[in-house]
Amino acid sequence: MKKIILLGVFAATLAFLQGCDKPDPEKVRANLHLPSPDFVANVTLGQQLFVKNCARCHGSGGQGTDQGPPLIHKIYRPGHHPDLAFHFAVKNGTKQHHWGFGDMPPVVGMSPEDAGHIISYVRAEQKKAGLY
Repeated sequence: MKKIILLGVFAATLAFLQGCDKPDPEKVRANLHLPSPDFVANVTLGQQLFVKNCARCHGSGGQGTDQGPPLIHKIYRPGHHPDLAFHFAVKNGTKQHHWGFGDMPPVVGMSPEDAGHIISYVRAEQKKAGLY
């Protein structure tokens, strides 16, 4: 009897899912705040954008300030905070975790491409610091 119920639930789930539309890749990309598939990051531009948009809290070289944590730190290397985490933080802000600086607000008006350039700069600096 248990197998028949499970089979019925499975069949109903399949029937329901067949009625669902495939997600629009552009909507998914926008929701995740990701740049276009042909995006090529520029570390130099990323550094300029970092200084303009991020340095006030994270320090000019990503070393942190009394307003925000250091991004050139083992906690923020890709294995613990993947690039997607940075994109989410830019788009949505993030709750305080790891540090006692308070919540990070969203970065209003920053494009996914600008965020991608900044992330490339942060990753280059992390690599220079021997974090990965």
